[in-house]
Amino acid sequence: MQQRSILSFEVFPPKKDDEFEGVYSVLDKLSSLNPAFISVTYGAGGSRSKKTVEIADYIQNKLGITALAHMTCVGNQRDAIDNVLSQLETAGITHILALRGDRPASMTDEQYHSRAFLHANELITYLKEQNKDLHISGACYPEKHFEAMSMRTDLTNLKRKVDSGCENLITQLFLNNDVFYSFTENCLANGITVPIHAGIMPITSIRQVETSISLSGTSVPKAFSDIIARYASSPEDFRKAGIDYAIRQIRDLIDNGADGVHIYSMNKPKTTAAIMEGIR
Repeated sequence: MQQRSILSFEVFPPKKDDEFEGVYSVLDKLSSLNPAFISVTYGAGGSRSKKTVEIADYIQNKLGITALAHMTCVGNQRDAIDNVLSQLETAGITHILALRGDRPASMTDEQYHSRAFLHANELITYLKEQNKDLHISGACYPEKHFEAMSMRTDLTNLKRKVDSGCENLITQLFLNNDVFYSFTENCLANGITVPIHAGIMPITSIRQVETSISLSGTSVPKAFSDIIARYASSPEDFRKAGIDYAIRQIRDLIDNGADGVHIYSMNKPKTTAAIMEGIR
């Protein structure tokens, strides 16, 4: 019997403190959808790390759901990483998504290059040295990291990350499932055998097309280009079409035995609930 795919969500701390309380309402609603785990982002350059710990604590110790706390190389020196790690351990959180992280526009070259760990595999090695019982996940890019010279180079780097102690991988968003299937085959061919969770972001507005898709370099298949062309001038119809597209993606991934599907919920429980209802 084929193992059931794991379903999980991602949330992020708001940028403004006065919006922070609203996250708990979002989490309460998401928890009712019974995800296997919920990941919590850090913010560009490692910002909002304290909020990440607070939210992860609420997820795990109030809602009873495994929390996956993000931790980045960019924006963090060793003492800052040690501090966050200590806070996570105090809260009983042992699952971490170790990332290199994005460079904020305001970060200088000196700040960017002076970080303690240049790459995620170095951070993973360090975290495992501090606590061998940590469960470390990592990111991967079905369409190649934009800085990698080739997919071969990217897979070599990914294998190095896994060999450092990464137990699971979560992909960057993609809109063409064939890209994901090809990527997982290439991973196996290169000795990468850890579970790979497919990262799905429901694209529900033109703004997301201009930001999330454009900035990530995600390719846009004809099926989604048709949605853009047809519904660009109708926000509500675009939203419905985007949700339906995500539902069809996830159904196909589950039918084809994906290890897991990680929904980038964008702190929108209604959208996430609609997707979960559509795949059940």
